[in-house]
Amino acid sequence: VQLVESGGGMVQPGGSLRLSCAASGFTFSSYVMTWVRQAPGKGPEWVSAIATGGDTYYVDSVKGRFTISRDNAKNTLYLQMNSLKPEDTALYYCLRRRGANEYDYWGQGTQVTVSS
Repeated sequence: VQLVESGGGMVQPGGSLRLSCAASGFTFSSYVMTWVRQAPGKGPEWVSAIATGGDTYYVDSVKGRFTISRDNAKNTLYLQMNSLKPEDTALYYCLRRRGANEYDYWGQGTQVTVSS
């Protein structure tokens, strides 16, 4: 199993980024996929998830600004981030969910920095 995030970078407040997570080594379409972020000096924060059927879930702080999606044909998970704020600055990870609330694989992360 491999998860490889990309698409991070530095952007000004109000800007946009699109994160990608390329998955391999498992049947991507069969798993709930999740984005989690970790800001400097803070613990991990669950950001968003997408179910196998396409239902999506978000933490309140990103609702209306972030959109999670998946392309099962390309084995890729996405996170479109708009109206970015400095508090969105973090290392963003994609995770594979196993069971009700367990995560068994994650990538190396991609850094998002929002600063003027």
